[in-house]
Amino acid sequence: MPPKPLLKTEILAGVSTFLATMYIIVVNPAILSQSGMSFNGVLTATVLLSFFCSLMMGIYAKNPIVVAPGMGMNAFFTFTAVKGMGISWQVALGAVFWAGILFLLLSVFNIRSQIVKAIPKPLRYAISAGIGLFITLIGFANAKFIVANPATIIGITSLHDPIVITFLVGLAITMILLVKRIQGGIIIGILLTTLLAIPIGRYWGDASAINFGQKTLVTWQGVFSAPDFSLLFQLDIINSLKISLIPVIFAFVFTDLFDSLSTFVGVAEAANLYDKDGEPHNIKESLLTDAVATTMAGLLGTSPGTAYIESAVGISQGGRTGITAITAGILFLPFMFLSPLLSIIPAIATAPALIVVGVLMIKPITKINWDKLDDAVPAFLAMVLIPFTYSITQGIIWGFLAWTIIKLFTNQSKEVSWMLIVIDIFALWALYLGH
Repeated sequence: MPPKPLLKTEILAGVSTFLATMYIIVVNPAILSQSGMSFNGVLTATVLLSFFCSLMMGIYAKNPIVVAPGMGMNAFFTFTAVKGMGISWQVALGAVFWAGILFLLLSVFNIRSQIVKAIPKPLRYAISAGIGLFITLIGFANAKFIVANPATIIGITSLHDPIVITFLVGLAITMILLVKRIQGGIIIGILLTTLLAIPIGRYWGDASAINFGQKTLVTWQGVFSAPDFSLLFQLDIINSLKISLIPVIFAFVFTDLFDSLSTFVGVAEAANLYDKDGEPHNIKESLLTDAVATTMAGLLGTSPGTAYIESAVGISQGGRTGITAITAGILFLPFMFLSPLLSIIPAIATAPALIVVGVLMIKPITKINWDKLDDAVPAFLAMVLIPFTYSITQGIIWGFLAWTIIKLFTNQSKEVSWMLIVIDIFALWALYLGH
């Protein structure tokens, strides 16, 4: 047990980390409910996963890192797997479960190190940035700010719409809070935008609210209720093992792996948490925790869990041990009983949060050497094809293939490992199965 002053620092750091990550309690159900899943069921699953796996990260891996359903993977789950491929959410949950099992095996047998070494860093940076752009596009689309336009493919909706005006005000508030580095700024922005949306459908913009799919955007349903366990063990384990779904499983594994490793490396750098070999502190235990989070996600009823880069907020407050993660994990638990209160939050209130998360996720592109075209071209393709094709898988596949082709035909074969060739084969297989 650390001395009292350190314990107090760790607990306060855990509170700070929770404030920075609690937006996922609302945003995750907002995204996954578009796949047909129950909003309150996803909310309960999100809280349970964040609670148990953050505790595991703190107790087992002894790292100050929160684990929760990952942004990007929830978008992949809804818009690529369910809506894009037309599979049921039960089958998609089964794919999440098998991805977790595969991730566990990769971690236990240390195969992950070979995969990690095979993925060029420029592509890792580009994929992260591409997912950020994808999430941003989803935010604008959820707010009906960006709409389909036959003449230009996509376009901006009428700025006279009360919903759009409310969204833009909420976006401005959220951006200002982010820039001023207000703790809990994202969740404050969500709550203020919800308050601004209350008059819509009641006092103004009736037709607009109806066109949005509701008579009113914000409806009061109470404060407390029992947790909704309707999604528990609803995964379809058998049908998710079809050959056509193998690319989906691998996409979950690769995205989760990249996201986790970038988080562990970033956190280690920020807190100087390295072991004697120069690797992030307890990296094997941390990756095992991450793998358990993905496996549990399929069982509980949510998209894969992953380590959160927002944990750096608590680290900046002095968090260095697992107590920080334990504190943050415990703070998730009460929200399992507040689903009626949280389910009043409309899509236009979570849309600004998605957009500012996109801002945070695009940062890695600064690490790409844009003057080195043999790196820049495949990285660019990976980054832009994720939002342009509305598919994280397509961005990853074409980024990998472009890297391999360019390097092999410019006498740089040493930058193409045998493992990357194996990954390319799976990528080509995925393209064949998808068409």
